[in-house]
Amino acid sequence: MTQKVVVIYSGGMDSFTVLHNAIHAGHQVYALSFNYGQRHVKELKCAEQVCQELHINHKIVDITAINQLISGSSLTSDIDVPEGHYAADTMKSTIVPNRNMILLSLAVGYADSLGARAVYYGAHSGDHFIYPDCRPEFVEKMNDVCQIANYQPVDIVSPYLYQTKIEILRDGLAMGLDYSKTWTCYNGREHACGKCGSCQERLEAFALNHTSDPLVYE
Repeated sequence: MTQKVVVIYSGGMDSFTVLHNAIHAGHQVYALSFNYGQRHVKELKCAEQVCQELHINHKIVDITAINQLISGSSLTSDIDVPEGHYAADTMKSTIVPNRNMILLSLAVGYADSLGARAVYYGAHSGDHFIYPDCRPEFVEKMNDVCQIANYQPVDIVSPYLYQTKIEILRDGLAMGLDYSKTWTCYNGREHACGKCGSCQERLEAFALNHTSDPLVYE
């Protein structure tokens, strides 16, 4: 049955796949993107373009004011982005404190105002190493809270919570998705760096799916 859902859509390959997962499920999708003061807005521009092409309702919300309270991440502060594999301990510098709880809370409020009964977001098993707010116990507890936070319950849905980026990409390729319309690199230069953990995980996913990444790398 068709229902309204909110999809937290960063413009990266995971949320791009989640967006299409919700569309293919027959839902009426409301995409929600956040400018939280990240190093660049290339992902947000990708998200905007995709939603325009798909004629999906899309909001980009400026919450950069939270950086007055939250600092210390290489994604939002003047700290070098680490290079190396995504599971490396050095990648902990990319943690934005409490980010997903903040974004999910805002998305749930938006969903309630729309009469939507679910919020989708793209946590996956590869995130479990370093991001506490992408782990199953976090998602389960957030879902519990969101059942009682408003008069109408809102489900937190992470369709790839127990799957790897390799499996996410495999699902997206099966849906015929064009990943040239996504941006994953933590750096916002003309081409993807190929060295940060996010790039390396993406390249690994394409290699293990025996296909080429359509993005251009430095």
